[in-house]
Amino acid sequence: MVRMFELDDEVVARLRDRLSEVGYTVDGVQRQLGPVAHAALHRNETTPGLRETDDGGPLATLVRLWLLQASVPRSRVADALPELLEPLVAAGILYGRGDEVCALVDLRPYGQTDARSEQDWWVAADLTPGLDGVRPTVEPDHVLGVNSAATTLAQLTVRNRVDRALDLGTGCGIQALHLSRHARQVVATDVNPRALALARLTARLNGLEVRGPGESSGPSRPSDGGVRSPGPGAPPTLHLREGSLFEPVQGERFDLVVSNPPFVVSPRGDLAYRDSGLAGDEFCRRLVVEAPRHLTEGGVCQILANWLHIRGEDWRDRLNTWLVRAGCDAWVIQREVADPAQYIEVWLKDAGLHGTPGYRERYDEWLGWFEAQNAEAIGMGWIILRRPDRSVRPERRHVRLEEWTTTVAQPLGPEVSRWLAAVDQLRALDDRALLALRPRVAEHVDFEQIGRPGAADPEHLVLRQRAGLCRAERVDTAEAGFVGACDGTLTTGQIIDALATLLGEDEVTLRTRLLPRVRQFVEEGYLSLPDVASALS
Repeated sequence: MVRMFELDDEVVARLRDRLSEVGYTVDGVQRQLGPVAHAALHRNETTPGLRETDDGGPLATLVRLWLLQASVPRSRVADALPELLEPLVAAGILYGRGDEVCALVDLRPYGQTDARSEQDWWVAADLTPGLDGVRPTVEPDHVLGVNSAATTLAQLTVRNRVDRALDLGTGCGIQALHLSRHARQVVATDVNPRALALARLTARLNGLEVRGPGESSGPSRPSDGGVRSPGPGAPPTLHLREGSLFEPVQGERFDLVVSNPPFVVSPRGDLAYRDSGLAGDEFCRRLVVEAPRHLTEGGVCQILANWLHIRGEDWRDRLNTWLVRAGCDAWVIQREVADPAQYIEVWLKDAGLHGTPGYRERYDEWLGWFEAQNAEAIGMGWIILRRPDRSVRPERRHVRLEEWTTTVAQPLGPEVSRWLAAVDQLRALDDRALLALRPRVAEHVDFEQIGRPGAADPEHLVLRQRAGLCRAERVDTAEAGFVGACDGTLTTGQIIDALATLLGEDEVTLRTRLLPRVRQFVEEGYLSLPDVASALS
């Protein structure tokens, strides 16, 4: 791995302390900029921010230097970063020219979304291209910093404590930071040496010990892939490895794998952070198919992915072919769908090609490729895999594919954990056992009656969630009555039989009709089964 942006341990420690001391944190930056300038910066506009950071103070100087990417007088930088300017220049993180200093690498505060730590983090990445309406120039080895895809994956990831975790395609190391809070060992891979160098800097700035190719990590066992467990109280260690897909971790298994991969669906591409070098959605397909071989029993893999919609074919059928080969419990959520023209325009602009001489030719080539693939759209979403234990027969594995494009309540990691537990519960319960349990309505579920003003009876009965995916489910009178009676005191069988008497229906017939819906309500989080553990013991 190329050792770019290298600082000695003492300089890293001083820099970390200084960033904290001057308040270069998410909250500190928001206070410095104020709401208007902060919102403008999210739109890549720096003018309001420059007006809010002209006081020359240390925090204002660092905001101008890194977030606003402005040149700053050398004397101000020296005051803001005492005894750190020259080492940062020598490492290629800052650049000094005459009396001015500018940033060569972005260094910005980042707040956790998993609530396992109260400390602030800092992320090192390449500078944001395209500020203030300037046409972005994006190099092939560009390393993306904090972005919506990275934060979405961080909030989607389950945060149970695990032994070993893998961040495949780590980029600047955001997911590895999160994993370090709840994994005993973290391995992060990337095909881009520049990304690994920036991930290394990110990790060191946040107090992680880093190991990379060519460094001895002490005695190790073949079963753990050459990664030695840290001792009690030792700081988390991040092991960086260069390579594509699962090549750097052949023969190893992990309890948790996360990946924000180069998922752009295209015939070709040369931007490492988004283009895999494989045509179409082949990279995501391989990731799904190969991941189970690197999961422990019960291990989870969570992926952001894009996939083709082939004309005349349900997108679920295409992804099912991937999932059959994976042989896992799986939950696929399609969050967005774009037509080929929309999709191409987004990614050509992302690459800074909009308005360039080759824009139309590249656009036309990409459209022609989609036509050759018989593709009518591109789906975007999340794929969650869980390798079942050996006792689960293939036909008992649970696969759910759905489209959910409305607002969700982040973080969704707890909802993913709940779903995985519900799948296990329902798989272990036959109908007789389910009838003997006492279900309870989830706290975040509301019941709505929707109808025309003045009508005697509601036209629709709806269950609505205020957490997780924020689902809404239309129900009939029997289903609404069942859910309304689920307070944990009556069994499923008792509630259904009482409803049968009330509605004048046959008990057996109503049980047959409602039990599948009860399973659905449990899987989707409308109901919980508090006494399931005792029923299965």
